[in-house]
Amino acid sequence: MLLWMLARGTPLPTARQWRSAFLVALPIFLLNYGLVFWAETRIASGVTAVMQAMIPAFIVLAEITMLGTQRLSWRLAGGLALGLAGVFVLVSDSLGLGSAPVDMVSAAALLVASSSWAVGSMLTRKLPLPASKAMSSGAQMLAGGVWLSLAALALGETRGFDPRAVSADAWLALLYLVVAGSILAFTAYIWLLSHDSPTRVGTYAYVNPVVAVLLGYFAAGEPIGIRTVAGMGCVLLSVLLITTMRKPAVP
Repeated sequence: MLLWMLARGTPLPTARQWRSAFLVALPIFLLNYGLVFWAETRIASGVTAVMQAMIPAFIVLAEITMLGTQRLSWRLAGGLALGLAGVFVLVSDSLGLGSAPVDMVSAAALLVASSSWAVGSMLTRKLPLPASKAMSSGAQMLAGGVWLSLAALALGETRGFDPRAVSADAWLALLYLVVAGSILAFTAYIWLLSHDSPTRVGTYAYVNPVVAVLLGYFAAGEPIGIRTVAGMGCVLLSVLLITTMRKPAVP
């Protein structure tokens, strides 16, 4: 991304903008993605996506507390409560839903990840970043890669790693995530944050569970039980409440 924008004549970020990029990348990449990657070694990808659908709820709270551009209303509170109810359905072992509940530690890690993403999204609105959204996206992704690489080194994950042992399917999956998940999707997200309310932009996370649960079922053989459907239903209903409400005016 950086090389492409340099070739188009876009100047590199200033030292101040680089500092902002590294600060934004700390909650978005190190805390959010790092915890998500860890949790997905313990629970199904579809359930992980359902848990990550709490991002819009945390974005609303962050917009209220950090930006002051949103005001809490009864409808908004109801939407947030429904989202949290979906998380409770997934982790509770007292509802008699048949399938095993989600690992509580992994669920807690995913809630921390979701709140970290929300904080990072707010920081992109408050900190000085490059005016070019593509350059800003590239700088944040590069900074995020540095944070995650340092964490991998600190945790000793590079010991014994052999790239030749990685399957071709895994390399292709990584390539897809680089192009579709990062270059296209993350850049679009950064652009949207400067053109619309973070609360509305954050509702992308409610589309992910449906896609992830279906892909997990058809492509990875992950089960779709009553627990997953009920939890996903709660969070999807909550986004309907949040996105269809009229935004209260803030003085």
